[in-house]
Amino acid sequence: MNVPSLLRQAVGFHQSGNPAEARRLYGEVLVREPQNFLARQLLAMLHLQEGRAREALSEITAALAIQPNSPEAIATKGNILMGLERPAEALTDFNRAIRIKPDYAEALYNRGNCLQLLGRYDDAVADYSRALALMPDYEPALTNRGNALSKLRRHSEALADYQAVVRLCPDDPLAPYHLGNGLKALQRFDEALASYDQALALDPALTEAWTNRGMVLRGLGRPADALASFDRGLALKPDDAAALFNRGTLQWTEYGRYEPALRDLEKVVAIAPDYDYAQGNLLHLKMYGGDWQGFEFDKAEIDRGVRAGRKVVEPFIYQAISESPEDLLACAKIHATLYPPGAPLWKNPARTRRKIRVGYLSGEFRSHATQYLAAGLYERHDRTDFEIVAFDAGGSDQSQMRARMEAAFDGFVSISGLSDQVAAECIRDREIDILVNLNGYFGKERTGVFALRPAPLQVNYLGFPGTLGASHMDYILADRIVIPDEERRFYTEQVVWLPDSYQVNDDKRAIAQERPARADQGLPAKGFVFCNFNQGYKLTPETFARWMRILHQVNGSVLWLMAGNDAFARHLRQEAARHGVAGERLIFAAREKLDRHLARLSLADLVLDTLPYNAHTTASDALWAGVPLLTCRGRAFAGRVAASLLSAIGLAELITENPNAYEALALRLAREPGLLKDLRARLAQNRATAPLFDTERLRRHIEAAYRQMWEIAQRGEVPRHFAV
Repeated sequence: MNVPSLLRQAVGFHQSGNPAEARRLYGEVLVREPQNFLARQLLAMLHLQEGRAREALSEITAALAIQPNSPEAIATKGNILMGLERPAEALTDFNRAIRIKPDYAEALYNRGNCLQLLGRYDDAVADYSRALALMPDYEPALTNRGNALSKLRRHSEALADYQAVVRLCPDDPLAPYHLGNGLKALQRFDEALASYDQALALDPALTEAWTNRGMVLRGLGRPADALASFDRGLALKPDDAAALFNRGTLQWTEYGRYEPALRDLEKVVAIAPDYDYAQGNLLHLKMYGGDWQGFEFDKAEIDRGVRAGRKVVEPFIYQAISESPEDLLACAKIHATLYPPGAPLWKNPARTRRKIRVGYLSGEFRSHATQYLAAGLYERHDRTDFEIVAFDAGGSDQSQMRARMEAAFDGFVSISGLSDQVAAECIRDREIDILVNLNGYFGKERTGVFALRPAPLQVNYLGFPGTLGASHMDYILADRIVIPDEERRFYTEQVVWLPDSYQVNDDKRAIAQERPARADQGLPAKGFVFCNFNQGYKLTPETFARWMRILHQVNGSVLWLMAGNDAFARHLRQEAARHGVAGERLIFAAREKLDRHLARLSLADLVLDTLPYNAHTTASDALWAGVPLLTCRGRAFAGRVAASLLSAIGLAELITENPNAYEALALRLAREPGLLKDLRARLAQNRATAPLFDTERLRRHIEAAYRQMWEIAQRGEVPRHFAV
């Protein structure tokens, strides 16, 4: 058989799915004609299709030695280099192929894929568009252009491409799957769910569709159905990191199921250690369970990830383990890349009204720590100069606090069911002058709304004690304790210093009249009661060891903590015993209504603060209830809040500057009842006179800050640091 006949047979076997016979015949051709360019090119393509990229590279290099200017062979080499994860070299080949053949649609498409891998999404979109101009129904180019547009958060344009693919390929399950992704990105969850269901009807084994379906079900407030969807995906692919991560997160956040969540996140880190945020979420969950095994190693790994620019930990989680303002800024900047700024929606319309219109955006306008602090501020705002509008991203819990919230504002607008784009347009249409972000990266946050710039001035306040690392935030409200002047460089926002503590407090917080007995709370009738009612994630092994040293030296003392999951109490008692302190000296308090909780707080003798994340609302609770608080000044915002509060209530002597001084003062206060009695008396007196609980005073200061921000903007000046 002559060479042309052998080659035809080889191509036939290649196309009919018989690679072994095709490979044998290509080899026979090359034995007879080593310089046969087509045989070497086709053999290279066969190797590539079989996942044998190194053999493919060798063959295509030999082919190009025969015909060095073949655009097809050059482009094939680019594809092989892509398979070898060498995109920068592949780009050189695609560039060369396209220079030789500018209308080479397939090479334009593949260069687009290469540019996506290199993170050059705008350039990728341009190449896909050129390929589609040559081949309008080129489905892969439409799909991948949609993917690149999604990376650029140009979700409406991406959606149009995905819709076109569904029309072109109605029987391909990936077409409605990608459409579902586009709809999910636009937060059109009902339509996304229908698209995923369509994809799964065509291919019930499409694992990614089950996972993303679970995510939109969660967005629709259907956690049980979401969990079932993740389970279906994991039944098909037990090692699917995305399904495990999302199922684990859902198990914890919606149901408080510590052990199942822990198993899922541990498996994610084991099989995909670089999965975005998995390491941080796992350590955070372990801290909720008081499980500090490997804590120092895990923290060091997370620090290294942040310094390398990886999405290894969410900023809010990182605040509980990092004392470095520089690292915290880096973490925030990394996270902010999830919300790239679009074209600002606010367009400087003509404004005739005199009042400054302030919008407060929160996902927690309900019974929540942020609102326990801020309710009085909303109610007291001066309506002669200000109009106050709430943008609710969380929905109602039917509580008394919710009713109080709804009555406190001049307008109360629900955005919880709206996409970021529609929500931002709603805020723009309300002509908000100053939009206050009460969440930051905490809770039911809506950072994507702020990234769209619906208001001329945007302020970070109260909910997140640190920088957001984002260009779309103009100011952060602080004081000179939480953000000293020399640390402004660690904030992308311009710092506005309020005169006292930055933290607002509500002077209407009710304390139940009936004070419970110690026995009612499981506390001993006699003995010193240290306490800390922070959530478990704020407690580190270093802080706990410090507390155990204190308890060890104060006979009959106990440590009163807020109850968490079963693992939290179990692990802490085990750790106490390891430090030589009987586990029963740790008393865990059940959840209670706020007024009753404040009443029982007075049973404590002294609050021991945490580092690197202080007590915040819980510190204000204690001081409001008349219980002294001992803190050690930290190195970052979250670790300086208690120092700010104590300064503002005139008890600065309870601020220590190092761990040794902290321990020494705790022991002195426990051993000198007269000293502690004097502090409690001063606290009771200062509560009514010092700035900390003077809601009216804080209201005036915040309004002065808003006025100055607005005046700076009205003069056409850029935001700048200033002090009220």
